[in-house]
Amino acid sequence: MAQREIIKIDEEKCTGCGLCIPNCPEGALQLIDGKVRLVSDLFCDGLGACIGHCPEGAITIGKREAEPFMHSHHAGCPGAAVIDYSDQAPAEKDLEGSRPSQLRQWPVQLHLVPPNAPYFQGKDVVLAADCVAYALGDFHKDYLKGKGLAIACPKLDEGQEEYIQKITAMIDVAKINTLTVMIMQVPCCSGLLQVAKAGAAKAKRKIPIKLIVVGLQGEILKEEWINS
Repeated sequence: MAQREIIKIDEEKCTGCGLCIPNCPEGALQLIDGKVRLVSDLFCDGLGACIGHCPEGAITIGKREAEPFMHSHHAGCPGAAVIDYSDQAPAEKDLEGSRPSQLRQWPVQLHLVPPNAPYFQGKDVVLAADCVAYALGDFHKDYLKGKGLAIACPKLDEGQEEYIQKITAMIDVAKINTLTVMIMQVPCCSGLLQVAKAGAAKAKRKIPIKLIVVGLQGEILKEEWINS
């Protein structure tokens, strides 16, 4: 690691108002335990676009050792570039009967999505286990259309505490409307529901959460609203 300019947040001054969060173009800020925190040095460009939006003067820029900046929109990994094309209508069904994709965003993996991305703002969101879309033939048509999406594997993914924090931020910062958790019937998949409930429990806002359990051959085994 080398020294570079990076923001610093004074926790004593920070009131947790969150005004700086949507003004960070890299999605590097999240509201955690009532305070705004820099979640990754990787995504802080050190330019301080967020500073002018803090009414308490809690954000400053200093020079310290930090990981090299990875631009979350254009540079770094191309697979992590944020794309919102929710305003584009999906193509009509073609003559051979194929269905258009209902995916209106990129990325989709929960580690990669910024919780304050425009495609989450005020939207109904689907949090799906990785295998769901492969088992459920009509996933796009019946469950994804018009919704934001995040996917994760509760068994294989590391850093699930970050998942909890992102769900909390989606609820409190992006102000998502509802959260639908879609999991497979296998026992290990239930961990995704626990992650969602933990994130919702930390949020100040309360939103409806729906659980959908998918069978191994694509049948819907359970669909119910649960307490967040």
